[in-house]
Amino acid sequence: MVKIRVLLALFIIILTACSKKNNKESIPEKIIKPKVVLITLDGVRWQELFSGADSLLVTNSKYVKDTVALAADFWKNTPNKRRETLLPFFWNHIAKNGVVYGNRNYENNVNLTNNHWFSYPGYSEILCGFADDESVKSNDKIDNPNKTILELVNNSNDYKNKVAAFGSWDVFPSIINRTRSKIHLNAGFETALREDASEEEKQLNRYQSQTPSPWHNVRLDVFTHNYAINYMKEKHPDLIYIAYGETDDFAHDGEYDQYLNAIKRSDAFIKNLWDFVQKETYYKDNTTFIITTDHGRGTQPLETWKHHGNNLQYHGNTYTIKGADEVWIAAFGNGVKKQGEMKIKSQLYTSQIASTIEKTLNISVLGSKANKKSLPFIQE
Repeated sequence: MVKIRVLLALFIIILTACSKKNNKESIPEKIIKPKVVLITLDGVRWQELFSGADSLLVTNSKYVKDTVALAADFWKNTPNKRRETLLPFFWNHIAKNGVVYGNRNYENNVNLTNNHWFSYPGYSEILCGFADDESVKSNDKIDNPNKTILELVNNSNDYKNKVAAFGSWDVFPSIINRTRSKIHLNAGFETALREDASEEEKQLNRYQSQTPSPWHNVRLDVFTHNYAINYMKEKHPDLIYIAYGETDDFAHDGEYDQYLNAIKRSDAFIKNLWDFVQKETYYKDNTTFIITTDHGRGTQPLETWKHHGNNLQYHGNTYTIKGADEVWIAAFGNGVKKQGEMKIKSQLYTSQIASTIEKTLNISVLGSKANKKSLPFIQE
């Protein structure tokens, strides 16, 4: 009887092992293949990310319409409570299950390497893996002469036509060089123009045409977000870039209340993306999220929180916004070490993101100019 029980137990163990092996083998390779979601939040300062609402701004009537209401929404007694109020998903999930770099209070520094400290050069550095201060030196709609990681991955055999990008700013077609790269891109006030657009996308087209934006060249992030997530549902890109833009424009307008609200909405968008990925078989357990910003902002004098840039020419004078090259990076999901908020002295750069994407996708496509030192969060 004992022998029978032992044999039965061994049989069950072998059967279970075979079943697990067969289940793994039955999963299509295209589903097992690693995926990456790259997200940027335009011009979000590291100060708000790590400390929440700024005490010098949250009750300042020059930048806030209703200081009492804003303080009630975002002010808490400690930096940790303030940041969790501003970015609840970021600090209660991302930081606990991934890694966050850039808290300069611990000398954990992340910087730009470009010398311009504004958007086009910042995005180009993130996407190309290097700064090109000579060719990329304005926000004009000039096609990027450099190939981004998006274009390079899309041209590879393993990821052909499996890359997409969505952005709120209408300069992204130039940054990504849509004419040359041929990747699927929806930016600015563009609609979903695919012949096989879903009903949800057609509805978004209608809503976007009926909804005014505060700006002539940046649409509201809710459209960028929903175009992106609907495309993920329909087409399953393996590498997708989503660039939210409201934060920077509200800051330029001097509306600190709207800047904070836009940050909180961005946090909710990221949670929505993560929840979708966890429910979608194609993405579940094989998707890495990388989040960053294209530039920082000033702190002193106080009004420089609205601005960024280095050696800016304005009315014959030259201006530099100190601290606008100070940024941050976060990552979570598949293959990311659970290190939390980094509190050790170190120096990283946004130019390392492209090679990190390359390494995560297990391909080799970047040229010799790119920073080949990937970020240290990848599990070996």
